[in-house]
Amino acid sequence: MCCDLKRRFLLLYATQKGQAKAIAEEIWQQAGAHGLEADMHCISEMDKYNLETEKDPVVIVISTTGTGDPPDTARKFVKKIQDTTLPPDHFAHLQYGLLGLGDSEYTFFCNGGKTVDQRLQELGAQHFYDTGLADDCVGLELVVDPWIDGLWLALKEAFKLQKERESMSSDVDGVSSSLSAAPQIVHELNLSSEVQNLKLEDKELRSSDVLTQKLVDINLVASTGDTEPSLVRSVPPLSQSALNIPALPPEYIEVQFQDTHGENPHLSSLISEGTTFEVPVTKAVQLTSKDAIKTALLLELDIADTDFDYQPGDAFCVICPNNVNEVEELLQILGLSEKGECFVCLKVKQGTKKKGATHPQHIPERSTLKFILTWCLEIRAIPKKAFLRALVECTSEVGEKRRLQELCSRQGASDYTRFIRESNVCLLDLLHAFPSCRPSLNLLIEHLPKLQARSYSVSSSNLYQPGKLRFVFSIVEFPACPTRPVSQKGVCTGWLAELVAPLLHPNKNTPDTEGGSPSIEKISIFARPNNTFHLPADPSVPFVMVGPGTGISPFIGFLQHRQKLREEHTDWEFGETWLFFGCRHQDRDYLFKDELRCFLENGTLTHLKVCFSRDSSTAEVAPPKYVQDVIRLYAKEVARVLLTERGYFYVCGDKKHMADGVSDAVVDILSTEMEVDKLEAMKILAMLREAKRYLQDVWT
Repeated sequence: MCCDLKRRFLLLYATQKGQAKAIAEEIWQQAGAHGLEADMHCISEMDKYNLETEKDPVVIVISTTGTGDPPDTARKFVKKIQDTTLPPDHFAHLQYGLLGLGDSEYTFFCNGGKTVDQRLQELGAQHFYDTGLADDCVGLELVVDPWIDGLWLALKEAFKLQKERESMSSDVDGVSSSLSAAPQIVHELNLSSEVQNLKLEDKELRSSDVLTQKLVDINLVASTGDTEPSLVRSVPPLSQSALNIPALPPEYIEVQFQDTHGENPHLSSLISEGTTFEVPVTKAVQLTSKDAIKTALLLELDIADTDFDYQPGDAFCVICPNNVNEVEELLQILGLSEKGECFVCLKVKQGTKKKGATHPQHIPERSTLKFILTWCLEIRAIPKKAFLRALVECTSEVGEKRRLQELCSRQGASDYTRFIRESNVCLLDLLHAFPSCRPSLNLLIEHLPKLQARSYSVSSSNLYQPGKLRFVFSIVEFPACPTRPVSQKGVCTGWLAELVAPLLHPNKNTPDTEGGSPSIEKISIFARPNNTFHLPADPSVPFVMVGPGTGISPFIGFLQHRQKLREEHTDWEFGETWLFFGCRHQDRDYLFKDELRCFLENGTLTHLKVCFSRDSSTAEVAPPKYVQDVIRLYAKEVARVLLTERGYFYVCGDKKHMADGVSDAVVDILSTEMEVDKLEAMKILAMLREAKRYLQDVWT
């Protein structure tokens, strides 16, 4: 290796959407100020490092994807270390620290990091620094920042121990004794997803922090009349504090404008996850009444002329653009309206200090500026602190500059959470709030993440409706707020709703139609198979479905499939089926009401239990409002299906406000019916999850 052996450490990252890589780059950047060299690689680049012979400390930053899986870039690594033939002392020489990224809204929080951490421990590796688990639900930075702060002291202690061991290398027994007696370096911060457990008072760590943070002198004091903080204004003590702000991220992209001749790439070139299909939208139905709180739409796609295949329970992704008006507004603010149709060439800046700087993979080699802002960059993304730090340098007004410094500073962490993260502030919101901020195009390309395709559950069966694919969604609405005077619709749901408006309202005057028929629009999709959320392989096994609101979507596909199987195989035995459905109002948003009645009448659905959370009742005993309450009324039946008949339990819908409540209800049922305490019931539920008999398809 080119780095000084005594001061080098190996830095590995495993990323799905770029978060872990960005954090690893921050560690790499800070390392130099601490007299250290980070030898950084993606964990998939196994030809560039070798843990079997690694003598220096190893730092791993790893995210979690799907339902608790390691990211795609870590699959080969995980498969390699999970080889059951490896001896328990395979990594006995290895010292490491691991930072896991996850979201506690999901059941298997930080499971990617936990999987690697546990396996390294099983193979004899030792921690030189406590594992950190950062929670994207409350803000990764709440754990990431102090974890990085403490890393430098832990590394220096690890190097100190390493030096002591090497000095005793002439006596093998002495070395062995030293290794067994050496204390594990434990960081004083007990880092976990429980943010309230964080302790930020470690003065030694704070002093080392100054090495990599710029101390900002305070020269502004908030007006005494401003007593409430906001996105653009702070109050004491923050407004009067000296600030520790992050180091300025090095720029690494150079943008060159070319002519306006040529064609933009096909959308399929933006996707690396699989084959992309461009399919027509042949039907659109509004499932809710006009006065419903949320508008739910059903769309039908024609996949007959494609190789697209799916099972009920699968999901698929829709490639969607940013809102055209927002793109135009962004171009105008940046002073690039006249450059929108110009083709853009990106190059890595010569001499950039960014480690491993490359052409962003999600930006085509040749495309127009408008194409990049429309199809490639997530312009609605919540800006990270590193982006805010870069925007400081693009802001001319002194007060605005100071406020951006506060929002990216250690001292302004709570303001960042409140006014940026929790308020879903995006780049356009910032540019309106701080009008003297005029970032360059290269800065946007460097800091805005890839525009992700949106995932939807399939709401049909290819057996029941060959050549058709249906899905259901609610149009996401973001109401106006102090930082955004105009309401917004979701990026994808808003675009889809506008796209199919002629199908929903065929009588309205629409351009490009012949004979009164609306033109057929096409969308680009690709498969995202679900390996577990499928019907039981044995049709005689009973199952329970819980799907309030649009969470009912995959279960319509389940029931369609089951009905067709019953028609084709009259001699088969079919298990009973339960559906617990809930919505706000029976007459406004009872989705698939007629279809469910038909499934009941023909015997496909054995039991249908519904509830309506906003309807008033004149009954002496008020009916249950939520699906978890209804489930409790059928405790014995649920326990019988799960325990006696070894059935399946499916949950689809909102994670925080429904799925957690349902799992709590199931725990209570198991506890009561099995006459065990709650802890034992939770273990039983965990075993059901492990056996893939309690399955969730949830979102936040």
